[in-house]
Parts: sequence; C-alpha cells; structure tokens
Amino acid sequence: MLSTTFHTGAGYWNPLVWLGVFLLLLVLAYLFWFRGESGYRREGEQTKPFLSGNRAPARGEMHLRASHLYWGFTEAIRGYYERVVPAHTGVLNDYLLWFLGVMSFILVIMVVIR
Repeated sequence: MLSTTFHTGAGYWNPLVWLGVFLLLLVLAYLFWFRGESGYRREGEQTKPFLSGNRAPARGEMHLRASHLYWGFTEAIRGYYERVVPAHTGVLNDYLLWFLGVMSFILVIMVVIR
C-alpha cells in the first residue's frame, strides 16, 4: 500500500517519496545544526540584546507602545483610518447592528444574483 502512487490531474502522491524527502530534509537540518557554532554559552554577553553598542535599559523601562510598532503601517493607510475610526464606538450593540446590516446586504445580493 505504501508503494502505491496516487495519480491526480495535477501530479502524483507517493508516500514513500514524501517519506524519503522528509528524511533527507531531517538529515540536512542535522548537518546544518552540527556545523553550527559550538562555543555558544547560554549565559554571558552574547545573550543580551544588541542595541548599537548601548546598554539595554532596565526591564521596566523597555516598553514600546503599539502606535510605535505599527507607525509605518498606520501612516500608510491614514486616509482609511480617518474615515473608519469614528464609526468604532466600542458599544457592542453598534457592532451587532453593523454585522446584521452587512449580513442582510449579502443575503439580498445572493438572492438577487440567483
């Protein structure tokens, strides 16, 4: 049963071929790992973050707000955000009303197209 080849319109699937490819990839991964740096130590300077030669601030002082992390993304679609953000009130009833409105619109479109 393992040597049986399953032919599809787009190719074939043979479990032995996939098993061989998987084992080959495992061997390659082991070889890459084996040739890696053997002098790595889990303690010391090499485990600390590199901040362009500056000492890292205390753990409590290292806080990045989401607005800083996603600044480029939000800046690129600022026009969209300026229109959409006022519609988000935070009230669950408003979101449910939007959901039901969009679902009913999709239902009407599906009925008309059919």
